[in-house]
Amino acid sequence: MNIDELKTLADNIRGQVAKAIIGQEEIVDHLLIALFSSGHVLLEGPPGTAKTFLAQCFSATLGLDFGRIQFTPDLMPGDIIGSNLFNFQTSSFTLTRGPIFCDLLLADEINRTPPKTQAAMLEAMQERSVTIDGETHALGSRFMVVATQNPIEQQGVYPLPEAQLDRFLFKLLVEYPDAEEEKRIVAQYGERIGAPVPRDFGIETQADSATLTAATEAVKSVKLVEDVVDYVVRLIRATRETAELENGASPRAAIMLANAARARAAISGRDYVIPDDVKALAPSVLRHRTMLSPAAEIEGRQVDNIITGLVERTEAPR
Repeated sequence: MNIDELKTLADNIRGQVAKAIIGQEEIVDHLLIALFSSGHVLLEGPPGTAKTFLAQCFSATLGLDFGRIQFTPDLMPGDIIGSNLFNFQTSSFTLTRGPIFCDLLLADEINRTPPKTQAAMLEAMQERSVTIDGETHALGSRFMVVATQNPIEQQGVYPLPEAQLDRFLFKLLVEYPDAEEEKRIVAQYGERIGAPVPRDFGIETQADSATLTAATEAVKSVKLVEDVVDYVVRLIRATRETAELENGASPRAAIMLANAARARAAISGRDYVIPDDVKALAPSVLRHRTMLSPAAEIEGRQVDNIITGLVERTEAPR
């Protein structure tokens, strides 16, 4: 697959998702970038903003095995990854696989379960494998997590551990639609009864596992020149040097930002990365990897505003 074919594939997926999802074009673009750069995505927003339905529609365009976990306060790690159960008929243990054994996993309301259960996904997200009773089981190279969470200000939620947040390529903020979009949403869904299903909107599969693997390989051909690499590193290091942030982004963040920039260039039809690719993705890559300093928190500063300021102050190559 070449870059032009990859761009066409991305456009087709956008078109299919748009059959059911009104607005949220930027969110869909980030999902595509994560898909083609083998990253995971965290969607945060208030209930009722179609986070779950968006993930379902996106999955429906891909010929991948889809799984879903509804996270609750009483969920245990074994409920996610599975366990070895004793079979009295054969007098042996049999592996019962959990719902995490799929290609695309929707982790719904991931912050409604305690950190112990959240941490069960760390190995899966980083290594794309799980360990059960000392035996490692592969999940496949196409394994991707699309997680949703409610804002931490709401009741009944547990903040995600920093180590797990760092495994997500993007943290995307799902906002309420504007007035015009909301009118279209009500007009389209107001006559329907029950939960919407992607197939009811005529969403068709646009890719299979082999196609997506080829697309991921095509992204690797996108050129990342030394000046852009230097720009990524300077931007990441700036998050560690400002007094407004208690802790900055890690080298892992720099690698993920560079890979995401290559994928953004590819779905834009380019075989080279430009600084604007890095600028456009920096907030969604960095907002969950940085923490306000006590002074900035007292002043009511916002992480996004600080990151935006760092991007503006960090000189980009010409």
